Amino acid sequence: MIKVEPSIFAADFTKLGEEAKRCADAGADAIHFDIMDGHFVRNLSLSPKALAAINRSTDLFLDVHIMVYNPFEYIEKLVECGADQITFHLEATENIPETFEFIRKCGVKVGLALCPETSYSLIPKYLDKIDTLLLMTVNPGWGGQAFITDVLDKIRFARKTIDDLDLKGIDIQVDGGIDDKTAKLCVEAGANNLVAGTYLFKGDMKAKIQELRL
Repeated sequence: MIKVEPSIFAADFTKLGEEAKRCADAGADAIHFDIMDGHFVRNLSLSPKALAAINRSTDLFLDVHIMVYNPFEYIEKLVECGADQITFHLEATENIPETFEFIRKCGVKVGLALCPETSYSLIPKYLDKIDTLLLMTVNPGWGGQAFITDVLDKIRFARKTIDDLDLKGIDIQVDGGIDDKTAKLCVEAGANNLVAGTYLFKGDMKAKIQELRL
């Protein structure tokens, strides 16, 4: 089954509660929530308080993607504010096993994200420790970027590795430049979790979510 997560970073920030309800009414599987520190990526985003406000507005699964250095500094606060999964970047810390363990201790699911230029040779090392592998299909930090087609090879490699190792239940998530055309390429390559921002929030979200699942 293909999961679809609207990225709340593309929503109207003046009415986040309403936008969260819109995602639920449209049949989204989760809300994708980005945290940026202005250092790991050159941008800032919504705060944990905004996550808490969204959590009060919906029962949807809250999938939090942290584009930050020192992820330990964010994990507990994000869990307190309603995060159901925390995905951090392989490139952002040298304490990857410890970060996995700490997120698990906080009682939420674990995701690991890779930037487009990061070698996929690193993927097998961590697959048995995560719930979601996020393969960025744009350079993280900004919405509205063009999809990077080279990542399709990385998706194929990840899917083959997961299948070969019989690691059932791991989602391969893609984020960046996802629309009706690029989504099909990602699903054909082996992705099953699609994060889309601009594409979903402009127009009929329910119809677009259904289209992405086809």
